[in-house]
Amino acid sequence: MVRDKEATKSKLLDAALAEFAAHGIAGARVDRIAAKAGCNKAMIYAYFGSKEELFDEVLKIQISLVHEATPLTPDDLPGFAGRLYDTYARQPELLRLAGYHRLESGFEEISKAEAEAHALKVAAIEEAQRDGRVPADFGAEELLNLVVHMSILAFSTPIASRDLVVRSVEKLVS
Repeated sequence: MVRDKEATKSKLLDAALAEFAAHGIAGARVDRIAAKAGCNKAMIYAYFGSKEELFDEVLKIQISLVHEATPLTPDDLPGFAGRLYDTYARQPELLRLAGYHRLESGFEEISKAEAEAHALKVAAIEEAQRDGRVPADFGAEELLNLVVHMSILAFSTPIASRDLVVRSVEKLVS
């Protein structure tokens, strides 16, 4: 029987996403990931090297999906905040993965994928601020952090809503 490497990796990544989102890095079990993917755990080590490297790959993929689903439009930061809220609603695993990453790796350490996505957005806001399209009351990085965290907080708080985050960001940049 010929093994389809990409299909096997995909099954492992899907199973790992569910396992890591539910249990974090420390609580996740390679045996459960392999069983859910219908593979043996040796495949995890063959394809990813370690449980931690598998986690990093899952996190990188999720960050990339969010980055693609919510392109930053500096001229419409309220709309970006709303789209980000919507993306978190569709992909709540990302927030759990990012939270586990910070808890287990330290709050100061962010993943390489997260840092790269963040840097691209900061650069876009800086350019819009230089052109006068976005107020420069805050630094670009501070503004992005405010918008992202407002979206996370609104998504994570039962009394908040998408509308609230959009209106809040409108006030922030007006």
